[in-house]
Amino acid sequence: MADIAFLLLVFFLVTTTMDTDKGLRVKLPPYPDFTNPPPKTEQYERNVLEVLVNSNDQLLVENQLMSIEGLTKLTKDHLTNEGRNPKLAESSLKAIVSLKNDRGTSYERYLEVYNELMRAYNEVRNEYALAKYGRPYNDLPGNGESAKDVKTKYPMKISEAEPVSYGEGG
Repeated sequence: MADIAFLLLVFFLVTTTMDTDKGLRVKLPPYPDFTNPPPKTEQYERNVLEVLVNSNDQLLVENQLMSIEGLTKLTKDHLTNEGRNPKLAESSLKAIVSLKNDRGTSYERYLEVYNELMRAYNEVRNEYALAKYGRPYNDLPGNGESAKDVKTKYPMKISEAEPVSYGEGG
C-alpha cells in the first residue's frame, strides 16, 4: 500500500505543471541623483504628460477626459514637439509620460492604456528610424549604432506612480 501511495505521489508531482508569474517587462529608472537641484516647476509640468485612469476606468489626460484613441496621438505629439507647442514637452529627451491609476482601476483598462503609451513610443521610434535610416526601428540591429541612436533620441520615459484611491481623499 505504501508503494502505491508513493508511486501516485511521484506521478502527480511529475505530471503537474507549475504556473509561472507573468508580468510586464519594464526597465526601471535609475536611482535618483540627489546632488542635482530639482527642475523648476513650470518646466517640469510642461515636460510631463499626466495620464490618470480613475476607478470608473475613465481616462484623464492633463485632467481632461479623453478617449483611448486620442491618447496615442497626444503622446506622439508630446514626444515629437521639440518646443513648438508651449503646452507640450521642450524636447524628446525631456519628455516624460506619468501614468497613475486608482486602486479600483480594472487590470484590463490599465493594460489598454499602457499598450497605447507603448504604441506611441514604438510609432515615434519607427518614424524616426524610417526617416533617418530607411528602415523601421524593429528591423535595425538590436545592439547597433542606429538602434542606439533611435533610443537616445526617443528614450522611453514612462513614470508609474503607486495606485491610490483618488475618490477617498488620497
